[in-house]
Amino acid sequence: MNILVIGSGGREHAIVWKLRQSPRVKALYCAPGNAGIAQQAQLVSLKPTDIQGLLRFVKENGVELTVVGPEQPLVDGIVDEFERNGLRIFGPSKSAAMLEGSKAFAKKFMANHGIPTARFRSFSSGGFSQAEAYTRELPLPIVVKADGLAAGKGVLICETHDAAAVALREMMSNKAFGTAGETVVIEEYLEGEEASVFALTDGDRFAVLATAQDHKRILDGDQGKNTGGMGAYATAPIVTKEVLKQIEEEIIVPTLEGMKSDGMPYRGCLYCGLMITPTGPKVIEFNCRFGDPETQVVVPLIDGDLAEILLSISERRLDPSAVKQHAASAVCVVMASRGYPDDYQTGKVIHGLEKVRHEDGLVVFHAATRSDGEQVISSGGRVLGVTAIGYDHDLKGAIDAAYRAVGSLTFDGAYYRSDIGQKGLRRQSHSSTREH
Repeated sequence: MNILVIGSGGREHAIVWKLRQSPRVKALYCAPGNAGIAQQAQLVSLKPTDIQGLLRFVKENGVELTVVGPEQPLVDGIVDEFERNGLRIFGPSKSAAMLEGSKAFAKKFMANHGIPTARFRSFSSGGFSQAEAYTRELPLPIVVKADGLAAGKGVLICETHDAAAVALREMMSNKAFGTAGETVVIEEYLEGEEASVFALTDGDRFAVLATAQDHKRILDGDQGKNTGGMGAYATAPIVTKEVLKQIEEEIIVPTLEGMKSDGMPYRGCLYCGLMITPTGPKVIEFNCRFGDPETQVVVPLIDGDLAEILLSISERRLDPSAVKQHAASAVCVVMASRGYPDDYQTGKVIHGLEKVRHEDGLVVFHAATRSDGEQVISSGGRVLGVTAIGYDHDLKGAIDAAYRAVGSLTFDGAYYRSDIGQKGLRRQSHSSTREH
């Protein structure tokens, strides 16, 4: 089978890495890919948003399955276009991808279908004064979100009402996030601990992958600015068997049934960004694709043929029992460029990649790299995702292994958090103490 993966980040590298292990895969392409992906797939110089160019490539090269990594082409309707041409593709339709493409749409959908989420209201660009007035009705802190896609940076947690007013002005009047902020969603702040749950679905049936926990803030201890994610680990002990059952029954099932009843059946990967609150799990956001960096810990834990799983979803014949998980933990530490998520430099030579022995349960997923002759160069804010697998659910062992590997890698201005996975260890320790 010939497969094309669309995208160029750590998420796509993890998907390519797993697909390469499938005996069914013959030719593997990635558009546009990166220096790490180039070791396992043939790179194609096409942008993820060049839908017509990608369509031509797939037809000319006999690609039998296309796997879409990033959200923008999904929101732009790449799945609809490919399916109109009789091609297999993994991902939701344009209308279903609105669950991520518009936060206002997602919140209204959840309200209509009784899916637990934070109290909210949405306001369009002409309603600044009404939006500001609404923020003063909510307890602090207040969450202000740009409605559209903003590369993971359109969510601001405001500690004062004045800060909320500034955030609204930046989004609605000063266009800090362009058209993404023309509509804003204001919602109450949820207390609890975050978790990420991925459901693979063909629209009728679904299978849940290993639960994960992302680390969004730039600094240790969940301090500083929000980023696209500084690391992740799986499985997340905050999501007990009981909590996962609640997530499936109260969030995943009603979401899939609601999308179907609303005439936009959801197929692909449904990413549920959740807050596990004292009163149960609530949805912070939906994404219409694999999350990043959680994919770098969730995909390695899939015990099975990812190519066959994704193909079965594209053909509406998913067998949930075929989606199994390894009895293991995984940890991903992101190495970023100094200054990220604000201004940062690129073009830095990465040293030490040859020192990381992949056969030791370690994988370095490239997030933003390019080749320059024999050298690998940084090309973005999040550069590498160093992933370690701890067998028999050895989370501490995975954390230690990941950081040992990080210590052998370097580039000018490299920055990473030193506490990835510690929340999971503390929760494991707390649970163990209670049991004894």
